[in-house]
Amino acid sequence: MTSESEILPSPLPPLIAKAIAEAGGWVGFDRFMQMALYQPGLGYYSGGLPKIGAMPEGGSDFVTAPELSPLFGEMLAVQVAEALEQTGTREVWEFGAGTGALAAQLLGALPDAVERYTIIDLSGDLRARQQARLAPWGSKVRWLDRLPDAFEGVVVGNELLDAMPVQLLARKDGVWHERGVAWADGAFVWEDRPTPLRPPVEVEGAHDYLTELHAQGEAFIHTLGERLVRGAALLIDYGFGEREYYHPQRAMGTVMCHRAHRADADPLADVGEKDITAHVNFTAMAIAGQDAGFDVLGYTSQAHFLVNCGLLQKMEQLALAPRVMASKLMMEHEMGELFKVLLLAKGAPWQPVGFTHGDRLHGL
Repeated sequence: MTSESEILPSPLPPLIAKAIAEAGGWVGFDRFMQMALYQPGLGYYSGGLPKIGAMPEGGSDFVTAPELSPLFGEMLAVQVAEALEQTGTREVWEFGAGTGALAAQLLGALPDAVERYTIIDLSGDLRARQQARLAPWGSKVRWLDRLPDAFEGVVVGNELLDAMPVQLLARKDGVWHERGVAWADGAFVWEDRPTPLRPPVEVEGAHDYLTELHAQGEAFIHTLGERLVRGAALLIDYGFGEREYYHPQRAMGTVMCHRAHRADADPLADVGEKDITAHVNFTAMAIAGQDAGFDVLGYTSQAHFLVNCGLLQKMEQLALAPRVMASKLMMEHEMGELFKVLLLAKGAPWQPVGFTHGDRLHGL
């Protein structure tokens, strides 16, 4: 029997088309991405799709590190525990908590160091999954819809920044344009308009070039800095420092879509039914952190970070199958090199354990 949801087309594309018309026939890609992912009740993250899981058979579109191995959370807990102690705080704040797997791992590893675990997540259906998974911790876990004006503690964001809307910049015949979205003949289409916007560094060469600006990610870091009275922020995501991000050979940008554990580069198709992401410019995030009053304590690859926190010793205790899964967290062709870790802090700076070897702050 065919369900009603299979018969009726999604109301999201017409809603975005209406917004485009009301804006004069064109919106920046950041506005389009915001609606595609977060439009209440309809966007990818707010529309009830499974999204995250180990295998596509379960309906998920991608896997995150906590789903690969519980050792990810256990190693992260080493750094979180140190940050809590160094800043004299007792609360963890997680943004975009996914299935709740990372929260469960951190709570399990830090039973006494964490008095309260606060989750802020825009996805109502993911919140329901989190509440079910974290029920054993009872009132120790709470959910908020927004960040308070002032707070203390350690912020954790795993694959958070990559899901924040980005602006697209396209250099064509030597002229920079902002690439936005229009609606024509019943479909979304690209449309470029000349712009005074520029990448933060000069992109060498005269060839056509597509890239991103991360204004919303930078604004998020500024908001954290304005409101975090005391504590730290630990951000893990895929991306690069500025010089690598805007390398002349990275001419096609980094925007990608994920569905059923497959990637594609067309965010204008199947709108609301797949994830849209962009790699993170970690230099921009570090500068935003400094501007917002943070000390930038460390920046390194996920592999170096996890090894510094004791991953190899933990892996020795595992059977073969879970050891193979845990190894993907640090293997260069898996998550180990593409994913980076950035630590920002407020209070007296210290030498964090996760950045003892392989710190790349000098490269930002």
